[in-house]
Amino acid sequence: MGTENEAGVEISEPLLLEPQKPGRDVEFEVAEEIPPWKDQITIRGLVVSLMLGTLFCIITHKLNLTVGIIPSLNVAAGLLGFFFVKSWTGFSSKLGFSMTPFTRQENTVIQTCVVACYGLAFSGGFGSYMIAMDERTYKLIGSDYPGNRAEDVKNPALGWMIGFMFVVSFLGLFSLVPLRKVMVMEYKLTYPSGTATAMLINSFHTSKGAELAGKQVHTLGKYLSLSFCWSCFKWFFSGIGDSCGFDNFPTLGLAAFKQTFYFDFSPTYVGCGLICPHIVNCSVLLGAIISWGFLWPFISNHAGDWYPAGLGASDFKGLYGYKVFIAISLILGDGLYNLIKIITVTLKEMCGKSPKQNLPIVSEIQDCESSRLLMEQRRKDEVFLKDRIPSWFAASGYVGLAAISTATMPIIFPPLKWYLVLSAYIFVPALAFCNSYGTGLTDWNLASTYGKIGLFMFASLVGSNGGVIAGLAACGVMMSIVSTAADLMQDFKTGYLTLSSAKSMFVSQLIGTAMGCVIAPLTFWLFWSAFEVGDPDGPYKAPYAVIMREMAILGVQGFSELPKHCLAICCGFFVSALVINLARDVTPKKIAQFIPLPMAMAIPFYIGAYFAIDMFIGTVILFIWEKVNKKDAEDFAGAVASGLICGDGIWTIPSAILSIFRVDPPICMYFGPASSN
Repeated sequence: MGTENEAGVEISEPLLLEPQKPGRDVEFEVAEEIPPWKDQITIRGLVVSLMLGTLFCIITHKLNLTVGIIPSLNVAAGLLGFFFVKSWTGFSSKLGFSMTPFTRQENTVIQTCVVACYGLAFSGGFGSYMIAMDERTYKLIGSDYPGNRAEDVKNPALGWMIGFMFVVSFLGLFSLVPLRKVMVMEYKLTYPSGTATAMLINSFHTSKGAELAGKQVHTLGKYLSLSFCWSCFKWFFSGIGDSCGFDNFPTLGLAAFKQTFYFDFSPTYVGCGLICPHIVNCSVLLGAIISWGFLWPFISNHAGDWYPAGLGASDFKGLYGYKVFIAISLILGDGLYNLIKIITVTLKEMCGKSPKQNLPIVSEIQDCESSRLLMEQRRKDEVFLKDRIPSWFAASGYVGLAAISTATMPIIFPPLKWYLVLSAYIFVPALAFCNSYGTGLTDWNLASTYGKIGLFMFASLVGSNGGVIAGLAACGVMMSIVSTAADLMQDFKTGYLTLSSAKSMFVSQLIGTAMGCVIAPLTFWLFWSAFEVGDPDGPYKAPYAVIMREMAILGVQGFSELPKHCLAICCGFFVSALVINLARDVTPKKIAQFIPLPMAMAIPFYIGAYFAIDMFIGTVILFIWEKVNKKDAEDFAGAVASGLICGDGIWTIPSAILSIFRVDPPICMYFGPASSN
């Protein structure tokens, strides 16, 4: 989720290099020996990538199936990759083995491979469009709900999920490869996350940076252990059912607990609060207060008038319908605004500036400093262009994969006819370019927005006879391509700044994607087999599954079946999302930084307020930490957050195994009102 789009536009590469002038440790030397591209991809690096990719897939699934907020784990990937390989080489050297040095290029390849792998746990739709097709989501919406047909059900199965991942996940990698020189070198797109990751990796491979990295790894390990032990301790009190344990602790009182306002002692959400910007966490809490504090109690008071009284908690004809559709309206309003904004910025940049005008010539820097920057620039260009990826290879790869996918997709999803798949592959590269260019300018990856466009378009084209499945499958195709294309270009930027070969980056992305095509479905299957995924009263609600299926039904049926006044309220929130975003862009930055984000506000509308409390506690801890010791917070907050998230994520594995073998927690800690005498 991109949030700091304004800052992303202002950062430029020379600006990022300027603060490093006094400390020459961070700069590369022009004479640095660059290993050949094949040597940048090592067996030890792939083993580490496999381990970290598996861990981060589990973490991504857990977040996807609970709250849907996925913080960037790139820093953790780079840091843990550095730690594992450094430990590997150090241990092997003590045993007397001769080890090749660990380079910044190998570190970059590991980070790229890991991010490509766990990225598929998100873009693969395991928490959204893929399980929106399943029978649980169908039954949750209701068999009598217009447009929700029993024929539009496809339950998860390892075979078709892995096949689907393989036929759609690689196309985005081939779609924009010929444009890498234009995007990275000529237009000099910033790709703020890619640039920050490159600076982090560069800093690791200096004496001072390695020392700090060692301390960060120690901090990460300490909080990972604490998080794992705490999650294990919590399990013993969670009993049988969904009302036991620390996850249901009425910390703010029973009245607030009924409206989901409580702290549930989750290390994952506190870690997310530490790693996400303050405005995201505050926006989530504001959304929780608006929805669960005021809006839902207000609508509940009209039960029997606006909707029939006595309906079940998950009946779409009642309060549940308001929760889902108002959340959808906020998400769509935010997505539409940002899509138009990114396309406008992209067109303005492309039409208003030629590549030559964008070259980073820093006239203010005099003589030797200017010469040094120019030499570094030439060195980066030379390394980036040295190992070429032929355009004919990229084009033939895209055409070949598109042909295979066009033939295969209708077998997996019969309502999605071959000509619809082919039409998607014809125009999707243009959307991938827009998304990659916009990501380079603003750091906003709008893959889910493009996916929703495909969902509505194809659901309405196919109609009532299979439109729901066709729309959800088309969402997966488009989301996968535009997401992986933007990720690849971001990785090219990282590789460019770390003097890594473009060919090694591309190959590592291919390897990471291949890993993800297998690991992401397997790790999801762990959750699916062990827990009741999609249960609105359980820990793994899969909130976006219901939202995506409802969007597909809307694409086919329209708005006729919404509860009373629901459409009017939805329109109000849709317009509010547009107005809030506009206000963020037109007001001065010192005011805009306090204006909330509608997308973040929408999440608790459907899920509940408990995780907003956790994330807000995380942001308060970070705020106080920054006030007490800003340098310490900058250096170690990411490591603490990653440790909390990773430790809780690792506990998911033994927890799932215990659940599969039907080993229940021994104690149920339950809270209820005191009995009166």
